Amino acid sequence: MSTDGAVDPLDRHVLASVMAAAMTEGDVTLTQSLGLDRPSLNRLLETAFPGAYAIGDLVGPDADAGEDAIEEPDYRALLLDGRAKGHEIEDWLARVVARRSLKPEHLWVSLGLRNRKELSDMLHRHFPAVAARNVQGMRWKKFFYREMCQAEGVYICKSPVCDVCPDFGECYGVED
Repeated sequence: MSTDGAVDPLDRHVLASVMAAAMTEGDVTLTQSLGLDRPSLNRLLETAFPGAYAIGDLVGPDADAGEDAIEEPDYRALLLDGRAKGHEIEDWLARVVARRSLKPEHLWVSLGLRNRKELSDMLHRHFPAVAARNVQGMRWKKFFYREMCQAEGVYICKSPVCDVCPDFGECYGVED
């Protein structure tokens, strides 16, 4: 996927990483792993990695994004409400981040990234209004779920102040 595309090299890295991670999962199609329908995946490939893959080499003609989990529409809306520029890549990333958040490990791991900083950098580039609200450096997946719950008036925190919460270590700290 080293072919130059019309996407920033940092974003090409993120997209290549998540595609590589998703391709190792044999239980669902690539489109389902990414939360992208076939036309969207094809557009992503043409834009970010022109000539690297033909869509037919990656997914069948009837491949779809699969069914959304109950929180995915809210997750995408949260991200897109804080998007930077309204570019197509933000739509793709919102879908991918929402779908990959369903996986049990840290979000940066689910995206195939090398570390949390790569995820943070991408979020600040494309969803700055949302990313800026994570002022204490909460783990991203926990932060997003907390934001969605608070938007619905559901407060899931055990303490009114994070510093004294018994789950502080689960929300903040080192992500290996």
